[in-house]
Amino acid sequence: MCNLYANTTSQATMREIFEVMGEHDHLGNYRGQTAIWPKYEAPVVRLGTDGGRELVEMHWGFLTPQVSKKTGKPIQPAAWNNARDDKLRSSGLWKDSFLNRRCLIPGSAFREAKGRNPATDYWFAITGRDARPPFAFAGLWRAGQPGIDGDAGDWLTHTMVTTTANDLVKPVHPTRMPVILDEQDYDTWLTGSAEDAARLLRPFPCDRMRIVCEGIGITADDVAVGDL
Repeated sequence: MCNLYANTTSQATMREIFEVMGEHDHLGNYRGQTAIWPKYEAPVVRLGTDGGRELVEMHWGFLTPQVSKKTGKPIQPAAWNNARDDKLRSSGLWKDSFLNRRCLIPGSAFREAKGRNPATDYWFAITGRDARPPFAFAGLWRAGQPGIDGDAGDWLTHTMVTTTANDLVKPVHPTRMPVILDEQDYDTWLTGSAEDAARLLRPFPCDRMRIVCEGIGITADDVAVGDL
């Protein structure tokens, strides 16, 4: 389960690798983020109304209402920031978005924690010529949050699809890891059929990934941008 990731990729690089025209970049002045937590805003690549790719900001996590078990009154909504690959076509929370609103989530690293009191944080990235090559997680998005009042009810939100952990991630998180897409599969994930998209839901090869940082209590805010 991924609850923290980083995207330090420059805006210009995102436009280039995700093939987004300048007029379809709606990020404003994006400076990169070393810590993206659930409910934070972050860049997402989706298909616009004209069928072209666009860069927009969305909050991380589909929101659902919650009530206090003690009082029965509404409390802060839950943010569902991970969607299991084996639930995408059966869960009412994910099904419509999987069929109609898939997206790319730009990233440069993600964190998993192992142990407790204190936990050890492990940051994972892909290999390449750059220190932290940019990549994309498989994502889903939706507009509006049913049952949520106030400004949050109008949020654009995204969620990250997870799959079985590969051999690099498994010692830290034994069961799950985010789906990282190969660049040649971006278009299939965005525009392909449900069957074609489902075939992309697999662990990223562990020989193309590495641990870039580990330590007790390390978050992306504690590490220089150049290290993530």
